[in-house]
Amino acid sequence: MTVIGASLGGLKALQTLLHGLPPGFPMPLALVLHRHKDDDDLLPAALQKHSALPVTEVADKEPILSGHVYVAPANYHLLAEPAHFSLSTDEPVEYARPSIDVLFESAADAFGAKVIGVVLTGSSQDGARGAACIQRCGGTVIVQDPATAESPAMPAAALAATHTPFVLRIDQIAAALLQITQSTKARNP
Repeated sequence: MTVIGASLGGLKALQTLLHGLPPGFPMPLALVLHRHKDDDDLLPAALQKHSALPVTEVADKEPILSGHVYVAPANYHLLAEPAHFSLSTDEPVEYARPSIDVLFESAADAFGAKVIGVVLTGSSQDGARGAACIQRCGGTVIVQDPATAESPAMPAAALAATHTPFVLRIDQIAAALLQITQSTKARNP
């Protein structure tokens, strides 16, 4: 499973990343974009215009399917479980609901070393703790190069919390995800 977190500047970054993924990408992608609690549900449509993969807003207990992009709804934490997603209205984390840390930590608990965590542009520290958790569980962490992020605070915090993650420009991340998934398939036929 690939989990992705973004905040300030994240819409454009997510559109760029998704544009680089081909139809049939072999993993599910779950993403959190910080947004206002009263935001409408237009985010999946805005992302779908740039994605060959189906993009939907997650419903509680929705099954996790490969080759799909799942978007956390406004004002809900998104949690990954072994077979499905869950939604929560627990307190905000790092002032955010949905929280990137909540998604990343739940994915690490459910999928361990099979998780790829991607931290993109943003103005908080959300995602740093979750990225460290993914790394501790043997997963892979990719961080957008802070020098290329619209807001470098979130990627910089993730870099400070992890050890030797992949640090890439936004236009390089899709190719890295493809390479990682292909090398994982080669090791685990």
